[in-house]
Amino acid sequence: MEYRKIFDTIPEQFDKFRPRYSSDLFDHLIKTAGIGPQSSVLEIGPGTGQATDPILETGCNYNAIELGEHLYAKMTQKYSSHPNFHIVNDDFITHDFGNQKFDVIYSAATIQWIPERIAFPKTLALLKPGGTLAMMYLIGDYKTPNEELYNKIQKIYDAYYKPEVPYKDMKEPFDYLHATDYGYVNLVRHDFHGKRVFNADEYVMYCGTHSDHMVIPEPYKTKFFEGLRNTVAENGNRVEFRDTYVLLMAQKP
Repeated sequence: MEYRKIFDTIPEQFDKFRPRYSSDLFDHLIKTAGIGPQSSVLEIGPGTGQATDPILETGCNYNAIELGEHLYAKMTQKYSSHPNFHIVNDDFITHDFGNQKFDVIYSAATIQWIPERIAFPKTLALLKPGGTLAMMYLIGDYKTPNEELYNKIQKIYDAYYKPEVPYKDMKEPFDYLHATDYGYVNLVRHDFHGKRVFNADEYVMYCGTHSDHMVIPEPYKTKFFEGLRNTVAENGNRVEFRDTYVLLMAQKP
């Protein structure tokens, strides 16, 4: 299986356990990019809507392109009643958008799965002059709140985290900061903060939505997830993440 399609095998788990993004992040994006009923917006790889609601609720002409057929079906189930919602099940890399142009194109931890030599030129071509490319991703820190638990979890990784393909080899190298190498201007980073708390079962389900964790072969995979569950359960049954939500915004001249 192509690794960027692996999330399509777990649509329900993905929908429940993948993190949503900061409301402050969306407030800033909507205000700065001027998103409203007059705007045409494209979301690349919405998954099951982790970053969809705040944009859709502006009344903009919301468009999405989703590679996974099961994720696409989940998106359609959740949002098709909205008259401003439009989605296609296709590959952004090869999809023909025809004459469509957008005021804003955005991605929540998806554009990194597209080679930058394709992602940046194609989004630039699809944007109207002065349009905005917004890229967001999450940095989750569970070491600072409980370093003792963190160290115990790392021992489970040392013993059983043996994916067939390392994460860095699952996709072509991609650097968000390279947007300006392809014609974008005014690249700015904004950080926002939040917190998540999981019990042992929730933590294991969340870890099970990571692409590199999903490809751990047996017998390591079962031992890995059992080890995570037991370690958390035996140490307060609580994992806290202090999250940084990163938003990078760039403009088409």
